[in-house]
Amino acid sequence: MIKARETPIHTAAEAAAERAASLAERPLKLLIAASVILPLTIFAIASWISYGQHMSEASDRLQRTVGTMQEHAVKVFETFAISERYLEELFNDVPDAAIRRDQQSYSARIRNFIKTLPQLRDLWVIDRHGRPLVAGTVYPLPPDLDLSDRDYFTAHTSGNVDTYISKVVRARAADTSFFAITRKRETASGQFDGVYLVSIAPEYFTRYYSQLPPSDVSVAGLIRADGVTLARYPSAAPSTLPSTTPMMKAIAMQPTAGLTYGVSALDSEKRIIAYRKLPDYGVYVYAGLNIATVRSEWLSDMSAHLVFGIPATLAMVGLGILTLRHTRREAEIHAQLAQEAARRQSTELALRQAQKMEAVGRLTGGIAHDFNNLLTAIIGNVELALRRNTSEDGRVANSLNAIRQASMRAATLVQRLLTFSRQHPQEVKVVDINRLVTDMSDLLHRSIGETVRVETVLAGGLWKAALDPNQLESAILNLSVNARDSMPNGGRLTIETSNAYLDESYLKQSGAEVEAGQFVLVAVSDTGTGMTPEVRDRAFDPFFTTKPAGAGSGLGLSMVYGFVKQSHGHVQIYSEMGQGTSIKMYFPRLNDPSAYPAWEADAELVSQRQGKHSETILLVEDDQDVSRFVIDALTDIGYRVVHAETAADALDKLKATPEIALLFTDVVLPGGTNGRELANEVKKQRPELPVVFATGYTRNAIIHHGRLDTDVDLLTKPFTTEALATKVRQTLDDAAKSRRRGPQA
Repeated sequence: MIKARETPIHTAAEAAAERAASLAERPLKLLIAASVILPLTIFAIASWISYGQHMSEASDRLQRTVGTMQEHAVKVFETFAISERYLEELFNDVPDAAIRRDQQSYSARIRNFIKTLPQLRDLWVIDRHGRPLVAGTVYPLPPDLDLSDRDYFTAHTSGNVDTYISKVVRARAADTSFFAITRKRETASGQFDGVYLVSIAPEYFTRYYSQLPPSDVSVAGLIRADGVTLARYPSAAPSTLPSTTPMMKAIAMQPTAGLTYGVSALDSEKRIIAYRKLPDYGVYVYAGLNIATVRSEWLSDMSAHLVFGIPATLAMVGLGILTLRHTRREAEIHAQLAQEAARRQSTELALRQAQKMEAVGRLTGGIAHDFNNLLTAIIGNVELALRRNTSEDGRVANSLNAIRQASMRAATLVQRLLTFSRQHPQEVKVVDINRLVTDMSDLLHRSIGETVRVETVLAGGLWKAALDPNQLESAILNLSVNARDSMPNGGRLTIETSNAYLDESYLKQSGAEVEAGQFVLVAVSDTGTGMTPEVRDRAFDPFFTTKPAGAGSGLGLSMVYGFVKQSHGHVQIYSEMGQGTSIKMYFPRLNDPSAYPAWEADAELVSQRQGKHSETILLVEDDQDVSRFVIDALTDIGYRVVHAETAADALDKLKATPEIALLFTDVVLPGGTNGRELANEVKKQRPELPVVFATGYTRNAIIHHGRLDTDVDLLTKPFTTEALATKVRQTLDDAAKSRRRGPQA
């Protein structure tokens, strides 16, 4: 079983409401997006500017700090120079032997000098052979101490170097480290006579650097021009910076002072680095600030802004969301109003359609009785004339045939109008639609032609439906012919059946006049040119057609519409230009098959008896032309006909003629008593007497809601002589069978 999923096309009002809602929501959505994007953009720009400012301020602080470090180093190095001059003045022109002899007193004087200078480790005097002569903190000096291998001594002996700054070395006479500033000793004749050595404590600089604000400095140090580290905070093992490091590259490009960025070769930290050279010395002070520290300060500042920015942004977003929700509620209400307006418009259209159909039905019903009586007389008498025609002139027969064909077309037109207006009498049967479609296969192929391929898709386990099988065949044939006409170059016609369920939402949207439940679906689909929306909306209107004049009456789809509605079903068109058309007919599922006779019983045709018949038939008909035709037609095949114009006259003749075997009566009779009431009175007198009703109008006593009562044999006007003879013979034979079965029961 499938569930109907097709959704009818929205009305213009609903589409307009949706567009209006979308237009109303768009500015609010943009406002909400702007409430997020704009603050984020401003915050991003402000963050970028703030980051630049923090980096600039950090660089400025770093350069000021390096300036302070330079001033400090200059003053300290001035004490080193003073210490060297002190040694020169103290030992100028003093022989080495005298210095060794008076080592104790000289050592005391030097110790006395340096005790107030914490930056000094010691003062030494070394002879030309690298042997120390005197020191301030070491007394007596070890006799075997040799310093000739030190870099500072080698620098003076191997080159014309006046002042030298050594790398940090480990003292041999004490458990300390130091770097030295040495000056060459000379004799009166200018020959090398040893060195004066100022031993400097690196931790003095380290302690000073450690007192610098951490927010301004992450690392500080003192290095030689060749990259040899003299002092550093935080402390690190003595090392030499490669020439490829960012600071050494910057020093090579700007030897006096500079600022650079780079990754430290010692701890791999990314830093801003500032440096300055000490005057008169190949020594640099430098300070570095971790970029992570700058970022941390920057993030802290920006977080302070977020404390106020986030609540404000959230408030703006919240207000936007509340406004959007309010707008959506208004849009939903507006959409509901639009849907209600559309529903009312649809209801009004349906009402106008129903009123139009009702008007057509009243018009059709008003003329049906008299018009069908006229057509019955015309068709019947023409057929009698054809049977009795003995003229050798063929034109007489041709004229009579032309009259008969025109009359039959007129009868078909009236029947289609009655079907559209739901007034054509339906002989409802329990129908197996799969079998009906299968039995129509040959007829469809003959009607459609060879250019169209017919396919059937029949569902297994298809439910039964209660409907008029002849009208269903006619509906399928009409739809198939229309499909063929929409495929002039050939195509595919598909007839499909299935079980379906129509739910409340689908029925509400489609405006169907049925209740939700189970239905049997019959769909006729083609691959033709399709319909425009305008044509689709008018497709079921009577006499509306897109075919050329004379090619169609415009009642084919109208008949289908009326038949489906009269069968308490629902019909829907699905079509797009260039994509073909599918017309789906939904018939209510029949849950109690015993409520109606089985359609399969009609397949057993009752054969007419050959030869003459002798039964007496009571004909009740007030129309003289119809009664004359019926009398002549029945008399020709051997029946004896007793005619009555009114119900009262018929009852009298029934009493006077007991051999009457069948009552044939019109439904609409003069005198206030209709054919149904007459039949009821006859049944009281002759319960076994069969009755055949003839009518050309459905609003009468034997048809209710467009459906024929189940206990009625009906011959619809206009009818032919063959139809009349077949119906009478079938009814008489059925009555005879019933009488024979009666005693056995």
